[in-house]
Order: sequence, then C-alpha cells, then structure tokens
Amino acid sequence: MPERTNAMKSNRQRRKEITEKRRDSRDRHDAERNRRSAERRAMLPEGAVAVNEVLLARANSYTVPDFVARGYYLDRPFTCRECGREEVWTATQQKWWYEVAKGDRLAVAVRCRPCRRREQARAAAARKVHQEGIAARTRS
Repeated sequence: MPERTNAMKSNRQRRKEITEKRRDSRDRHDAERNRRSAERRAMLPEGAVAVNEVLLARANSYTVPDFVARGYYLDRPFTCRECGREEVWTATQQKWWYEVAKGDRLAVAVRCRPCRRREQARAAAARKVHQEGIAARTRS
C-alpha cells in the first residue's frame, strides 16, 4: 500500500495548480480546433472563405449556424426586403460581418447596399428628432 503524506497545500498552490490545469486544457482544445480548421481549409470548395471560429462573437445559443458547421462561408443570394432586387452576400462580406464587425451569428443580409444606406439615414434622422424632443422637454 502506498504511503500517504499529509502535506498540506496552501490556497495559493491549489489556485496555481487549477490555473495550470485550465491552461493546459484550453491549449489542447485550441490545438484541436486549429487542426480541424486546417483540415477544412485543405478541402475548401472554389469561392469559399474559411471560418475562424475564434474570432466569432460569443453567442448564448445552442444553435450552430450552417457556416460554422460547414467550416467556410459561401456566397449567399438574397432578395432585398425594400426594393426586391436580387443581390448576393459574398463570402468575404460574410467573413467581415461575423469575424471583424462581430455581428450576430444568426443575422443574414436582407437589404441591398442603397436600401441599407437609406434605412441608416432614416434611423439617424428619427434618432435626431427624438433627441431634440427630449432636450426641448428638459429645457421647459
């Protein structure tokens, strides 16, 4: 029977062990994710752009978007909600939206660029009118 030692550890020592264990686990997880990403990139279809899951905004959802499950973005055709024009949300635009702008993982393009600009201007004007109304109310 192995000899038992009753050496006590300080809380600092325990915290250090726990931190190291978590770091090792995280490193293994990241290495596995990088390996899977490299395998996916090797098999990308033409016109596809690889997904970097690390750069995606965090989401408290069990839903996994199709581009994450697949591992790459594809051009996505859509019809503009405002004018009805047929448009394409390109794979590079999707990569920018999800990974750089940290957009919602479940969001998709619904307006063409001119209609989107028009909607942004309308919202800005409405916000300005609202702020002016609040300012006038507080002055009086």
